[in-house]
Amino acid sequence: MSERYISHQKITPELSNWILEQTRAGFKPQDVLQSMLTAGWERPVAVAALERTLKIRIDPQPAAVTTATASPALVSAIAMPEPDLTNSPLYLDGGDRQVAVLTVLANPRVVVLGNLLSDEECDGLIAFAKPRMARSLTVDNKTGGEEMNAARTSNGMFFQRGENELVARIEKRIARLVNWAEDRGEGIQVLQYGPGAEYKPHFDYFDPAEPGTPSILKRGGQRLGTVIMYLSEPEQGGGTVFPDLHLEVGPKRGNGVFFSYDRPHASTKTLHGGAPVVTGEKWIATKWLREGVFV
Repeated sequence: MSERYISHQKITPELSNWILEQTRAGFKPQDVLQSMLTAGWERPVAVAALERTLKIRIDPQPAAVTTATASPALVSAIAMPEPDLTNSPLYLDGGDRQVAVLTVLANPRVVVLGNLLSDEECDGLIAFAKPRMARSLTVDNKTGGEEMNAARTSNGMFFQRGENELVARIEKRIARLVNWAEDRGEGIQVLQYGPGAEYKPHFDYFDPAEPGTPSILKRGGQRLGTVIMYLSEPEQGGGTVFPDLHLEVGPKRGNGVFFSYDRPHASTKTLHGGAPVVTGEKWIATKWLREGVFV
């Protein structure tokens, strides 16, 4: 996973007005971005400011590219997993279940879902997972394999996609809710967090700058979205935190949170983590969505 990115530079109304003035004067977005970089603006902040102000999407250059050689290109929007939120529905049709829409953020897209799983489904996933739990690993971006990471102090396991009736039913429901084919998702991962366990803030996409990323992408392309499902409730702590958004989603049993990221870059503002469990135990299930068929 990508390391945490924090910036102290802010996108102000004055900056947005300046960007508009430059474009009205005939400067292309690429030229405006170059001017901002030369003036000392950090690339993720400059890209986000341009996109937000001009309602466009810019393909950000890797950090290793210098401002002298960078020539960022405008790119068209890509297809993304996305719940149908037309007319602000209170519920979404999961096929076999009505799922509540509790909270919605537009940028980045974050949707908190209520009643995503039944109590029986939560218990069933935990029961199937328990015999196979082991210390959680993360993807090693340098090799494309897996590694133990001190930032992730949980136990976990992966189901194969469609491994049993329960897993297949939940995967079908998620696919319907976010309008994304079932075969364009990884198998569900179940994680257990005891007191003090956490997963420090990170990004779910695969960092293009890492040498192991090309081999990872062969299995289904880049990750585009995440669904976290809460299977049990700790007494205290254990929320899903989004530091850049000052948002914390409580781990309410049966609920879930969906968020998406249309590029592997910090400007998506999808930095997130699992806050330490203070008291009790937390079980979650995570489903990652890929841009292509995951094999």
